[in-house]
Amino acid sequence: MKTSDFNFHLPEELLAEHPAEHRDDAKLMVLHRKTQTIEHKLFKDVVDYFDEHDLFIFNNTKVFPARLYGNKEKTGAKIEVFLLRELDKETRVWDVLVDPARKIRIGNKLFFTEDEALVAEVIDNTTSRGRTLRFLYDGSYEEFRAKLKELGETPLPKYIKRAVEPEDAERYQTIYAKHEGAVAAPTAGLHFSRHLMKRLEIKGIDFAEVTLHVGLGTFNPIEVEDLSKHKMESEEAIIDQKNADIINKAVEEGRRVCAVGTTTMRALETSVSSNKKIGPYQGWTNKFIFPPHDFGVANAMITNFHTPKSTLLMMIAAFAGKDFLMQAYDEAIQNEYKFYSYGDAMLIL
Repeated sequence: MKTSDFNFHLPEELLAEHPAEHRDDAKLMVLHRKTQTIEHKLFKDVVDYFDEHDLFIFNNTKVFPARLYGNKEKTGAKIEVFLLRELDKETRVWDVLVDPARKIRIGNKLFFTEDEALVAEVIDNTTSRGRTLRFLYDGSYEEFRAKLKELGETPLPKYIKRAVEPEDAERYQTIYAKHEGAVAAPTAGLHFSRHLMKRLEIKGIDFAEVTLHVGLGTFNPIEVEDLSKHKMESEEAIIDQKNADIINKAVEEGRRVCAVGTTTMRALETSVSSNKKIGPYQGWTNKFIFPPHDFGVANAMITNFHTPKSTLLMMIAAFAGKDFLMQAYDEAIQNEYKFYSYGDAMLIL
């Protein structure tokens, strides 16, 4: 498989700028792998495809407001700082992306408040846009994190050209988000409303949770033609014993097990053993899934529609079958499905 095998023309107007009015009102395309047939539904209809004791597995990561705006010392130039990951809690050192990067060098200071209560010093260069910052703040760690949240903005993807709106703080977050650490939302989960979750519960559907803190590396363009040479950036994944047991029981009993999103699937495929058992896991994963791949846990999957030549599209192709998936994408474009983070959904059975 080559990167160019996953190229297709995506009309720009199909990139979703806003979410559906109600979470579960998004369109849902249903792919039946056995019969190679496609149905067109609404997301709220997803409940009709599952029976009592089937299992949904969710990624309960929580997005934090990772985009900050500061001013460079002396010149006052406005600089965007995108928080990627905390490297050291004690010294308040973070990996970040800066824009414009050409103006930011080691030793520079950035000021985020007029009273200079929050300042950051550049202590290292990591990539062309990457920097390591040490934050200087006269307060406890809890107060420092609260200040970052107060000043930070919901990290909508760059393709969304509009300004961040108040509704984004809620809508770019799943309703079951618990553990803060993601800089991008696990977007397949954005379609689940409280009402839909209650309907699934009433039907007797079981739930399990994993945590994978989504980084920006998932969305990095692939710059090699040979997929085996692409390296994913690492993301932190956590599966506890309780949820591992719930998942293993469902697999053993031959139930339908649905991974909600590519990030959930990555966490599962990172922790599954050769005998198709999930073990407790806490660590980092740079697993890159592309065809062919033998999936060990989930036999159903919910995902959004992804952009050409993306690692996310490649994972879905491995699960659905590449030719069938590309046929479905052609149909999605003809039927004006919305793509990417705030876009419509696909259920693969």
